[in-house]
Amino acid sequence: MSESVNVSIIYYSATGTVHALAQAAVEGAEKAGAQVRLRKVAETVPAEVINTRQEWVQHIQDTADVPQASIDDVEWADVVLLGTPTRFGNPASQLRAFIETTGPLWFQGKLAGKVYSAFTASSTPHGGQESTLLTLANTFYHWGGIIVPPGYTDPVKSQQGNPYGASHVATEGAPGEASLGAARHQASRAVEIATALKAGRAA
Repeated sequence: MSESVNVSIIYYSATGTVHALAQAAVEGAEKAGAQVRLRKVAETVPAEVINTRQEWVQHIQDTADVPQASIDDVEWADVVLLGTPTRFGNPASQLRAFIETTGPLWFQGKLAGKVYSAFTASSTPHGGQESTLLTLANTFYHWGGIIVPPGYTDPVKSQQGNPYGASHVATEGAPGEASLGAARHQASRAVEIATALKAGRAA
């Protein structure tokens, strides 16, 4: 029996949309047989700004029990899935701040050879989703990672329609089954590829 794959799902979410996608990714990875860590990155926005939006305050309270991400979570993982809302076509600064802490692992070559993938959300259709995911891919290139996009490898992608990674338009409401199903499939596919890689390396 092959050794199980370790998956770290590391995300930033202000009001809960990306958190919902991350939870669906956990479900997909666990169903595929992986050991999974769900981790949120640190909030860097001042409280006086957060307090201007009740849904932001509420989400922080609702996810108080989610552990904060550390570089140990990246080192431990065979698969790393990063989740972020799009900010002007880029990943949120909170996620970027976490990425900046991975330098010591990169310097030691400990980020290379892992499977990476990403998911996102925006306020409007075409509101920077693809550019956000492609920007994260630039980081994966520097890490020497193996990028595993969902492509159109499952019928759910014909509904959700983003081959770069699972995504959702937040103004349409909470993620529905198409977006959640896309996140589950993306995580499951990443685990499938990582499992094959791990078995091949052990052979």
